[in-house]
Amino acid sequence: MNSIAKSLLKSVKHGQAAWLRSSSARPGKQCSRRLVLGIETSCDDTGAAVVDDAGCVLGEALHCQKEVHLQTGGIIPVVAQQLHRENIEQVVEEALRVSGVSVPELAAVATTVKPGLALSLGVGLEYSLALVNRHQKPFIPIHHMEAHALTVRLTHHLEFPFLVLLVSGGHCILAVAQGVSDFLLLGQSIDIAPGDMLDKVARRLSLRKHPECHSMAGGQAIEHLAQTGNQEQLMFRLPMNQYRNCNFSFSGLLNLVNNAIAQKEKEEGIEEGEILSCVGDVAAAVQHAVAVHII
Repeated sequence: MNSIAKSLLKSVKHGQAAWLRSSSARPGKQCSRRLVLGIETSCDDTGAAVVDDAGCVLGEALHCQKEVHLQTGGIIPVVAQQLHRENIEQVVEEALRVSGVSVPELAAVATTVKPGLALSLGVGLEYSLALVNRHQKPFIPIHHMEAHALTVRLTHHLEFPFLVLLVSGGHCILAVAQGVSDFLLLGQSIDIAPGDMLDKVARRLSLRKHPECHSMAGGQAIEHLAQTGNQEQLMFRLPMNQYRNCNFSFSGLLNLVNNAIAQKEKEEGIEEGEILSCVGDVAAAVQHAVAVHII
């Protein structure tokens, strides 16, 4: 990884300088649009897209690993890494083909470098560095949470500053976007993320065995069952009510939910791994507690 890091640093410096030169070239004249190839491998999906400097997506492609990871009940980093390696080239080629753009026409290549699974990130980084070195293109390193925060500007006319909430399986962040690379962090999860918590609850409830949820990820299964559940059947104490800040916490809530599930199993006389008759009520109560805490 040291050689990759050194190559990355060299490419970043070259990329930033080249990008700045192209951005400031010929002031006052109408420049042709610049095209960027974006590559994303931070977790379990291999994605690529060609975007122009007006924010228009010209072509995109995605390989989803969901079905593989569902079989193991979660993402195994070495498996995700191998799947990225097997699919990244065809995903990039598909995005370029759909967009009708060739690599020589690109102004730069932008790739997620953090945060995420190190093994997954490494695949996208190595592929991108080989691509930019081969074609002498600028490289733009992307912080993917910042990218998530700015995505709304691709679809809506939104001026800075604006408030943004980022919620996922790995993050829960509240921030003010003050500029493209300028963020004021207001609060974040001090332990686990809400998506991670919902996945753990789904595993504890053995929702993969539920006939309606066998092909769903954990959070999706919770949401599906919550639609027909009664959230008032269980009440969970909301986290961090005593703190006057914008941080989040979901590990304590997870413990409360696990204790409640164990109690319900005892009441129904079933073993862990069997499906509770009140599983919909548990899902609804959990989803409600997570949502209210975030609100």
